[in-house]
Amino acid sequence: MAVSTVYKIQSLNSTCSISTSTKTNLGFHQKQVIFYTTSTKKYSTRKFNTFITCSSADETKTVVIGLAADSGCGKSTFMRRLTSVFGGAAEPPKGGNPDSNTLISDMTTVICLDDYHSLDRTGRKERGVTALDPKANDFDLMYEQVKALKSGIAVEKPIYNHVSGLLDPPELIKPPKILVIEGLHPMFDERVRELLDFSIYLDISNEVKFAWKIQRDMAERGHSLESIKASIEARKPDFDAYIDPQKQYADAVIEVLPTQLIPDDNEGKVLRVRLIMKEGVKYFNPVYLFDEGSTISWIPCGRKLTCSYPGIKFSYGPDTYFGNEVSVLEMDGQFDRLDELIYVESHLSSLSTKFYGEVTQQMLKHADFPGSNNGTGFFQTIVGLKIRDLYEQIVASKAAAPVAAKA
Repeated sequence: MAVSTVYKIQSLNSTCSISTSTKTNLGFHQKQVIFYTTSTKKYSTRKFNTFITCSSADETKTVVIGLAADSGCGKSTFMRRLTSVFGGAAEPPKGGNPDSNTLISDMTTVICLDDYHSLDRTGRKERGVTALDPKANDFDLMYEQVKALKSGIAVEKPIYNHVSGLLDPPELIKPPKILVIEGLHPMFDERVRELLDFSIYLDISNEVKFAWKIQRDMAERGHSLESIKASIEARKPDFDAYIDPQKQYADAVIEVLPTQLIPDDNEGKVLRVRLIMKEGVKYFNPVYLFDEGSTISWIPCGRKLTCSYPGIKFSYGPDTYFGNEVSVLEMDGQFDRLDELIYVESHLSSLSTKFYGEVTQQMLKHADFPGSNNGTGFFQTIVGLKIRDLYEQIVASKAAAPVAAKA
């Protein structure tokens, strides 16, 4: 277990850490001593395998976002939209393992929680468990490393190689400004859940998931319909037991359902998407349509928003979700021209945009991403902007805290 000693002097405002190069089996320095000084300089020295690093206190805290979903439910696309909001391309660590699952941009680091599998592919097969089963994952290590990164401490994170199915040697992950942990279990363990500053769950209905998998696996991979059904059914018990229940803890849920505009539709091409936003979350105000707290049903003007059959419909209103008060924004259908989306954007409030039309600009920027013509891409973009606003509020509150203490 790592040892950490903290010395606090209220009137001083920068943090220094001294750490040896000896690592624990949890993947970070064995001894960490943190103290405060009046210096605002940042420096690093190395002597006899000992590191001394100083930085201002507010730079040592990382904002942590959790994204949960089943495999093949759009996590990767959401991550690309989110990191784009903060600027800079998200890329694997330079000079590292080419099969790394980590993505790093100017402000964000995205960690795939598959890296905390405790069993490789062969081990899971021998024990008869899936990757969804908690027994195949190391939650102790996940908690300790996310906690360390949130506290400003670098870790040696393991790598699960999706190509070989093996556990590769670890990689160094430095604490970013924003850490996104995405995968099957970001909200499963209560300890990890409490470290999250904001959480999202992508909830794809069984009907849509089945339609998507058929389109992908039959058209692109040559799988039979019977093998696809068998694969889904094999995962379902563990998904229902360990993955799906996490949505009750999420601050925002993007729920993807079959359209109600086409009777008995089973193709999954036209979607009804609901953005479920929990009320009372610190630094997060739900988006609303026309009038906050009202119940609204809106079919946009066809002269201002081009929509082919079956058209498009929005709704908004208050609701309850797992006993929590929520606001729900819904979009059913799809649009034909992204540049016209600004018409819809102009009727939404509390979007946390920096300028008029920013949502539309982001959608146009990633027009080739999956879901860019329906509510999945639209709501993912909105949530990305809300997370940027949440991050800025957290940073501002930390900057204001020392001033308030002095007063």
